[in-house]
Amino acid sequence: MPAHSSKPNDLEEVLSLKNAYNDIKKEIGKRIVGQTKVIDQLLISLFARGHCLIIGVPGLAKTLLIQTLSNVLDLEFNRIQFTPDLMPSDITGTEILEEDRSTGHKEFKFIKGPVFANVILADEINRTPPKTQAALLEAMQEHNVTIAGETYKLKEPFFVLATQNPIEQEGTYPLPEAQLDRFMFNLWIDYPSKEEEIEIVKSTTSAYEPDMKTILNAGEIIKFQKVIRRVPVADNVINYAVALVSKTRPNYDGAPKYIRDWVSWGAGPRASQYLILGAKTLAVLDGRPTPEIEDVKMVARPVLRHRLVTSFNAEAEGIDTLTIIEKLFDEV
Repeated sequence: MPAHSSKPNDLEEVLSLKNAYNDIKKEIGKRIVGQTKVIDQLLISLFARGHCLIIGVPGLAKTLLIQTLSNVLDLEFNRIQFTPDLMPSDITGTEILEEDRSTGHKEFKFIKGPVFANVILADEINRTPPKTQAALLEAMQEHNVTIAGETYKLKEPFFVLATQNPIEQEGTYPLPEAQLDRFMFNLWIDYPSKEEEIEIVKSTTSAYEPDMKTILNAGEIIKFQKVIRRVPVADNVINYAVALVSKTRPNYDGAPKYIRDWVSWGAGPRASQYLILGAKTLAVLDGRPTPEIEDVKMVARPVLRHRLVTSFNAEAEGIDTLTIIEKLFDEV
């Protein structure tokens, strides 16, 4: 039996979101060549109220993709370039002392930082010290910012996409596990195929500028996010998600031998929550009223990839987290 039932008009909403989703992909495709899997996963994360960590070498159009997504959804977009000297107040905002010229009275005024937008691109988040990373991660978790004892609400929907360059590790501050856990998905952007690259070069070196249409606005996105929360899920789907996550923990009774050998730390309960939220969103975007086990499997790689800490043995044998996740699918 499903955990709870959805409202009757939710089925209409499911179909209208499916249509909007197809239109969004069509619009993004006018400017972005390929990357269909990444676009799908970005949209799942947005509608599930998650955040994404994107890993890819420079020059793969990560900024352009996120900017295009913001345009198509009529959302305010800000890009923050993370550098070693970036301060928390450079993200959240700062208080300045302002004087009223007519009265001579001075008072503090809060100037909002770039985090006050709907879509935030945190470019190269691992280039800044942990104190500054924490300022953004608090905003991601709480959807508000506290400055000098005052709390300011952030705009909704609030969607953070942080990028990391997998090549240069010198002078970087890797995100701690607890902070990595705040990201719903970990996405890897790969090089385009030869055909895609030819198309990219043709379109970006000509004067052609596509005419982009807006498909949804902030209010409609919030409405769809609420619809997804109301989607019912059968117990067997929840049990599958929890069983999959439990088996990643080396100290769990039912953990396979290779998990004990290769994993130092498994995924926490947030992984199970994101598997179900991701599965619900995937089902709705496909026009289905409830998710299946297959949907959980479809989102398991980006959900679990950054939540497993591999052991020295795994590194010595050249085993990565994706290999472990694939083995788990056969197990559960």
